[in-house]
Amino acid sequence: MSDVPIALWAMNLGFSPRSAEAFANHVKSKMLEVKEEGGKLLVLPEFAIEACLAFKPEGLKPTEEMAFLASVGEEVRALLQPVPEETGVSLLLGSMPIVCEGGLTNTAVFYAADGREIRHDKLSLTPGEMDETTWNLVPGPAIRVFEWEGIKTAILICLDVEMPALSVMLAEHKIELLLIPSMTEKLSGYHRVFDCAKARAVELMCAVGVCGAVGASVGTTQMHTNVSGAALFVPCEEPLGFTGVGSKTPTTDGCAGESPVLFATVPVTIIRELRSGDAEVWPGAWKADHVQVLVED
Repeated sequence: MSDVPIALWAMNLGFSPRSAEAFANHVKSKMLEVKEEGGKLLVLPEFAIEACLAFKPEGLKPTEEMAFLASVGEEVRALLQPVPEETGVSLLLGSMPIVCEGGLTNTAVFYAADGREIRHDKLSLTPGEMDETTWNLVPGPAIRVFEWEGIKTAILICLDVEMPALSVMLAEHKIELLLIPSMTEKLSGYHRVFDCAKARAVELMCAVGVCGAVGASVGTTQMHTNVSGAALFVPCEEPLGFTGVGSKTPTTDGCAGESPVLFATVPVTIIRELRSGDAEVWPGAWKADHVQVLVED
């Protein structure tokens, strides 16, 4: 198994596409850049589709935005689904609202270069996502673990990665790569997501790729700022440079037009060596089943 190069794109939502096709072409052009660099995967942020609010109908209410983006998302998916097979570059198309029984989910869509489609519905929704006066989304029921390029992979979305209970569940399945699309309004949110992503790399002895939206959609009514970047976190081990940071872009609000792409390599070979017994102190899929919490009166 060789190490795998990937690209994490902190997309600037302010580029103002005028149609679903324009959005899809923007993504396809970046996939072609990734191909030129030898990358095997392009990862977009959570709600990258929100850039398409730039062409929303006049008078669209905040309560109607998710339905509009769900419709646009159908068009975008149809346009981009064949591109991974054509280019050899897999695509994690950020996340977008998708119609489900009971409403709309916030769903990450992964198109593998071998033709497979894998979805992850966000499990832990923010208050804004659940607000009936705005986005009114419903949470998903499951985490999917899948093989990609021979790597055991899973996806979580933004707030999902802040939930240690999900990390405990994933530990049993020995994942090697965790992908995190995110969207955070402030520097505080960026640190919550990225710092927790780094913790997951330590707990799970895996690589964690995380990228967030920057800038703001011209038509947004909710996310007037987005502060983020991209990073590949790895276990804090000597063969991986001690610090747990494989590579990382500077944090930005995107106001100057920044749209950073991080090219990084998932160090599968070293991770597997560490898992096989070379790690300093890693206990594996450790559970606290034998531990009691004693509360003093």
